[in-house]
Parts: sequence; structure tokens; C-alpha cells
Amino acid sequence: MANTALILVGSLRKQAFSLKIANALVKLSPDTLKLEVVTLHDLSLFDGDLEATPPDTWLAFRNRIKASDGVIIVTPEYNRSIPGVLKNAIDIASRPYAQSAFNGLPVGFVGNSPGALGAVSAVKHLQQIMPGICGPILQQPEIYLNAVGDAFDDKGELIKEPVKDLLASYLKAFAAHVAQHKK
Repeated sequence: MANTALILVGSLRKQAFSLKIANALVKLSPDTLKLEVVTLHDLSLFDGDLEATPPDTWLAFRNRIKASDGVIIVTPEYNRSIPGVLKNAIDIASRPYAQSAFNGLPVGFVGNSPGALGAVSAVKHLQQIMPGICGPILQQPEIYLNAVGDAFDDKGELIKEPVKDLLASYLKAFAAHVAQHKK
């Protein structure tokens, strides 16, 4: 039986490279790992005053994470960090204190950018944010996809073979990471 993992998409744009990469990951996933893309459109802004009686969308989001065997976060880089919508989702999932939905779950990060740096700063921020609220983080291979602007055709299909190969290699490592650390 395949392990299951969620792919959290750190961008809300309809044509986001992060969403296209997430969809490509689903198609490239090995048989040992079933992936599901999760967008963050339905999450309201985190408000600590709502922790005692969280909105249903927060509870559903947390429960989806808890029910999975792992999480991949696919993120662009905004102003040398992760987008606010992604930080908001992490805050919602990791609260209340000591009850993080990510607890014990293996996690991986995929940074991407049409620019030259491949969202390395955003991934480095995730590497600062996530320890203490998640399980083991996949250390290698690290993945920073740069120049993704021409990696997809007009239907959103991944057409750049080196990117396909890199993503397939990453997924093989992530599947092994999940199998090793599954809670």
C-alpha cells in the first residue's frame, strides 16, 4: 500500500509555477507514494483569538495534514521569504501550541522561481520555521528550481526534461524519507 502525502502550494495565483510544479509532482510520483495537491485559498487569516473555537476550514486543513503520512511544501519566493499565505497556513496548522498538525510528519521543501536563485531564501526560511512543529525534514536532496518560466507548455504540463528528472529524483528520496519516518 502506498504512503500518502500532501503537497501544500504556497501561492494563490491560478497560473502559479508552484501549482504547476505540484501537479507535475503528482504525475511523477513513484507507486509507493500517493500525492494530493492542497491549495490555501479557503483559509482565513490566523487569529489567536479564534484558537478556542477555530473555523471549520482550519479544522479541516489540520485534519487533512494529520491524516497524511508526509507533506511537501512547494513555494515561490516573495521578498526573500515565503509568501504570507503560506506562513498563514503554517500558523493555522501548527496551533494551538504543542498540537501541531505537522507533529511527527516527514516534510520536504521545493523552492521555485522564474529567476536565477530558485527560491533558496524562501526554503531557508522554511528550514528555520518548521523544526519544532514537524517531524523530520528531508535534508538531501535540496531542491531549488530556477528559471521555471519556460518549463511548462500552455496547458501547464511540465516539458523541461531536466526539471522532470530532478523532480523524479527528489520524489524517490522523499518517498524513502516518508517510508523511513512514517508515524
